[in-house]
Amino acid sequence: MAAVLTVLLVTFPFFALVLAGFVAARRRMLPLEAIPGLNSFVLYFALPAMLFRFGSTTPITQLLDAAVFGVYLLCGLAMVAFAIAMTLSRRIRWNDASLGALVAAFPNTGFMGVPLLAALMGPESVGTVIVLIVVDMVIISSLCIALSRLDQRDGGAMAAAGKALRGVVANPMPWAIILGAVASALSFQLPGPVEKTVWLLADAASPVALFTIGAVLARSQMQADHPMPWQDYVPVALMKLLLHPMLVLVGGTMAIQWGVPLDPFALTVMVLVAALPSASNVSLLAERFGADNGRIARIILVSTALAFLTFSAAVALLRA
Repeated sequence: MAAVLTVLLVTFPFFALVLAGFVAARRRMLPLEAIPGLNSFVLYFALPAMLFRFGSTTPITQLLDAAVFGVYLLCGLAMVAFAIAMTLSRRIRWNDASLGALVAAFPNTGFMGVPLLAALMGPESVGTVIVLIVVDMVIISSLCIALSRLDQRDGGAMAAAGKALRGVVANPMPWAIILGAVASALSFQLPGPVEKTVWLLADAASPVALFTIGAVLARSQMQADHPMPWQDYVPVALMKLLLHPMLVLVGGTMAIQWGVPLDPFALTVMVLVAALPSASNVSLLAERFGADNGRIARIILVSTALAFLTFSAAVALLRA
């Protein structure tokens, strides 16, 4: 019981901020028109500053861990394949199935995972988390977007993959990671006033990002204006919260037994990242590519609500 309370002392404030953002948007204390502004602040200023700070202060060897990259990537690909196989049907075609698979395999690492894992596992966990962000943003997202075009006539899968990669290039988060890694490799430090400015932005990332997640979820729920059977979204949310971390745990344990140089601490971090709720930005991708955004929003909402219990339980079990 003491261990559970210790975990809740860390996780509760994070999920409470998500709830605060949700309530603020639902009650119109935060105008829905202001949410894109919050998103832009987090995406273009606060999160890049935080990722640069963590990257520049993390040993470069942790940022180039091939074992972490390979094991997590294989588990992510298996998760995508399973989710598509379980949901693809005459009613749910490639577009909805692929974006649903993405939301089942893509945790909310940027907005929630980096600060939460740093608080739970210490700053030494951040190097592993950054590697996982690269896998999800560059490979898993591009693959799912390419698969979503298989039954479309708007340029095909390769064109969609190219479009997804261009989106990655335009996203400031990967560039912040790269610049942080270069700074770490060169032992480079920003000039004092500049560093204080970047660090101040980084400190704002966690609370604003979490509040924004809640606001985005509230807006998505309010705009999901058509009824839907729970079978269309609850199983996918449970895949994200239960199956994904279990797959990473089993896959990582087998890799260690087969001689892959995967550090047990890194594996614990990987499992906890996989246990995070679905990434809220997948809703934006679903809207952009014409998928059923109501379904995606419901998956993200359910996974975020349940993650307070499932993620806290995963932390308690792994730390025990």
